[in-house]
Parts: sequence; C-alpha cells; structure tokens
Amino acid sequence: MSRNWIAVASAEHVRIGRAAGFMQVCHGKAGPLRRIKPGDRVAYYSPTVEFGGKNKSQAFTAIGIIEHGDPYQVEMGGGFQPFRRDVYWLPAEEIPIRPILGRLEFSAGKQNWGYQFRFGPFSISDHDMNVIAAAMGADFTR
Repeated sequence: MSRNWIAVASAEHVRIGRAAGFMQVCHGKAGPLRRIKPGDRVAYYSPTVEFGGKNKSQAFTAIGIIEHGDPYQVEMGGGFQPFRRDVYWLPAEEIPIRPILGRLEFSAGKQNWGYQFRFGPFSISDHDMNVIAAAMGADFTR
C-alpha cells in the first residue's frame, strides 16, 4: 500500500531536484529515504527560498511519485556524497501553505503546525495529499 510523505527543503534545492528528477532529504542521509518506497507520493514543503536564508517561502514547491529503485549515492565534490531517490515530478504550481492549512489534517488545531517539519519526512493521510495536489493543480493519474 502506498504512503504519502511531506519532505522539507529550500525552494532553491527543490527546484534543482525537480529539474533533474530526484529528491534528497536531511542533508543527504539515506535512512529517511529508505522509509519511502516506490509508488509512494511525496510533496515538498519549502520554509525558505534558499538554504540557510532568511527569505521565507512557506510553500509547497513540488509533488510527485517515487520511481522504482533504491536510494543511491552521488558524488557532489568536497567529500559530500548524499543519497537520493528518483521521483516522477508532476506538473504543478508552487502554492503557499497558509490558505490550505485549515483543510489539512496534519495541521488541524495546531498553533505550531510547522514544528513537525523539523524532523525529516513525515507521513500524511490520503486526504491531506489530495488537498495539496488539488491546490497545486497536480494530477496523480499518469
């Protein structure tokens, strides 16, 4: 059975992964990517525009389906060898989170709704993924 995930990265980093067909989380750690399986759906939330920057994004910036295969490691230079997973990214618009917060189960009744984004990818309900997909104009039937 497929699961739904929220991953977190700066909008700048998400755009790089989206253009190249991959996802990377938690500064390239493999463990979180091993919990995510082929066929699972993922949406990226970007708290900031650039990594380490102060310019807020607070938006969903990509949505897609995990492709077949296991997490793999790449060489990025300087000894940095992050793990990645291939993703089929859907055509979608980046959308701010605030207008849909009231319709998401994972944030319902939580004043500090952003706290859970700090700990890596987390699972969400089909309902929440469908709300996010509809707001982004994404269609999971491919």
